[in-house]
Amino acid sequence: MTPAHPATAPGPGAAPAAGRTAPGPGGTSPEASGPATTSPETPGPETASPQAPGSATANGTPAAPRAAGRPRGPRPARPWLGALPLLVFAGLCFGLPAGALLYGAVTRTDPVAGTTEFTGEHLSRSLQGPYLTSLTGSVQLSALTAALATVLGVLIAQAVVTSRRGALRGAVLTASGVLANFGGIPLAFAFVATLGISGVVTEIGHLDALGWNLYSFTGLTVIYLYFLVPLMVLVVVPALDGLRPQWREAALNTGATAWQFCGHVGLPVLAPSLLGGFVLLFGSAFAAHATAAALVGGSVPLVTLKIADALSGNVLVGQENVALALSLDMIVIAGLVMAVYLPLQRRSSRWLR
Repeated sequence: MTPAHPATAPGPGAAPAAGRTAPGPGGTSPEASGPATTSPETPGPETASPQAPGSATANGTPAAPRAAGRPRGPRPARPWLGALPLLVFAGLCFGLPAGALLYGAVTRTDPVAGTTEFTGEHLSRSLQGPYLTSLTGSVQLSALTAALATVLGVLIAQAVVTSRRGALRGAVLTASGVLANFGGIPLAFAFVATLGISGVVTEIGHLDALGWNLYSFTGLTVIYLYFLVPLMVLVVVPALDGLRPQWREAALNTGATAWQFCGHVGLPVLAPSLLGGFVLLFGSAFAAHATAAALVGGSVPLVTLKIADALSGNVLVGQENVALALSLDMIVIAGLVMAVYLPLQRRSSRWLR
């Protein structure tokens, strides 16, 4: 075998190999004793690293020591502070009356001894006899008028949204904003002058011969529609504007008809908004008092009229707590309706963003 030849040492005057230096005194190799020369591509031990606290920078200037712990910044804002005035207002204007109503509905005060005790008599009486009839009548009237106003309002709003005339949209929305707030005694007197027994429209159209009676459940339904339909138009127009044209185009391109688009896309997306409008209309009709009081009096059983009679003592004296119990029943019914609406609203809010 031929022995391995050792590496040839550079001759005199030859340049040392790149990355290697001549052995130092004592025969030690540069790899063992001297600092290794690093290539530009590979960082060596002397490559600059993030400066430690108190270490010198590359130009010899001492680096500023880093503060111990987390750096102090602006204190986080408290979002609830902005809503504090609203919470205080809601607590004073809604919380205190609701608490007083609840306390009066479940307590009874002895007028002689002046002692107060808790009882469920008022709540049980509010769900019996004429009080239950009035509560049922209000629910029926509110549900019927809200359903009719929802259908009519959606049809009008759809015609406004699809119309290319901006003047028509502005006129309808302006009129809806005015008519939605036109209620109470002036509205009742306006209908008495037009559709009453001696009203102008009644005499011209001979509506009395057809059995028309304004001072009835049907007449009250027509009057409620006068301000509920414009309110529904104001509610549903923004929801209809949220339907993206791309959805309709995609449905038509895949062969779907306009009715199929409405049934499979439009209505599911608009269902929470429509239900929310129905809840709003139901609450407006359920709490209406002045129009019904000025028009029908006690001929149509409504819970708001019964509450007014109980508070004023027109029928029986000392029924104030029963009126508070009826008011509590109204709050419970409104809460149940809202409990149905809120989950659906959260579910579809992502589609109308």
